[in-house]
Amino acid sequence: MPEVRVGVAAVVEDSGRWLVLRRAGAHGAGTWGLPGGHQEFGESPEATAAREVAEETGLRVEATARLGFTDDPMPEAGRHYVTLFLACAVLAGTAAVREPDRATDLAWLTPAALRARDDLFAPLRRFLDEHPDA
Repeated sequence: MPEVRVGVAAVVEDSGRWLVLRRAGAHGAGTWGLPGGHQEFGESPEATAAREVAEETGLRVEATARLGFTDDPMPEAGRHYVTLFLACAVLAGTAAVREPDRATDLAWLTPAALRARDDLFAPLRRFLDEHPDA
């Protein structure tokens, strides 16, 4: 039976641009997505966002707002996710790929530039489609 998981996606913004990573290794490899990952038992979405951004990019961030969620069935991976999107402010650090087995590149792109791409990770595409003001 497919498992249901809670994912957290960190919308790390700087000067109107969002931090995105080119995914590697897991489902969605080769697509661009937000830093994030699985919420752990007993962990708040805000703590998950901060932990995942630090692990993946080296940035220290603070989650500042809950932006919404997407419903993301992924039958090819045998999983079904509910992905929580959180706005995050950078507190310290310089973004770099810290987990090369999970991401091969990073970029800072505006939401408009992201919408124009056809290689986005499904939850990010869904979030942008469902939140036209983002």
